[in-house]
Amino acid sequence: MSLPIVAIVGRPNVGKSTLFNKLIGQRLSIVEDTPGVTRDRIYAKCEWLGHEFMLVDTGGIEPESDDIILAQMRRQAELAILKADVTILVTDLKCGVTATDYEVAQMLLKSGKPIVLCVNKVDNVGEPPMELYEFYNLGLGEPFPVSSVARRHISFHSMPATLYLFCFLARHILIQLHIHQLQLTVNHDGIGQ
Repeated sequence: MSLPIVAIVGRPNVGKSTLFNKLIGQRLSIVEDTPGVTRDRIYAKCEWLGHEFMLVDTGGIEPESDDIILAQMRRQAELAILKADVTILVTDLKCGVTATDYEVAQMLLKSGKPIVLCVNKVDNVGEPPMELYEFYNLGLGEPFPVSSVARRHISFHSMPATLYLFCFLARHILIQLHIHQLQLTVNHDGIGQ
């Protein structure tokens, strides 16, 4: 049986590649402040608490662009979503919810696949900032705050107290993977159809 696939998607420059690199424990994706650096899908094996899955980094999604390169990047992200068992939508706390975030959220909802909403650039320790609650408006459930750069809440390999909240994100991903696999098994066996 092949490994489940978890795709990281979102608009440009929200920290997808930084999050990808932190989760896999090495710098595989190039990280720059310039939009469009990640253009193709990048795959790496990831493990958490004995559960292995493939993690996929994607370029930023620009839903309404006629630019050839941006359109190809969008197509690569769409392919990642199509193949994924679970999708992580990465957003940016500092920018708030944007029109593009809404469009990407709608694209993910149409896929019918489980979605984990990750709000990046939550760099302060302590209570979640009030701006975090705006992300509930995307209709994807609970937003999980992380700071990819500060390495807060993001590690599948070590779990010190500063990474407490990320346990919920990782646990949610694993739960969504198991639910999706059970649905595939039920549909494959013809039960419940």
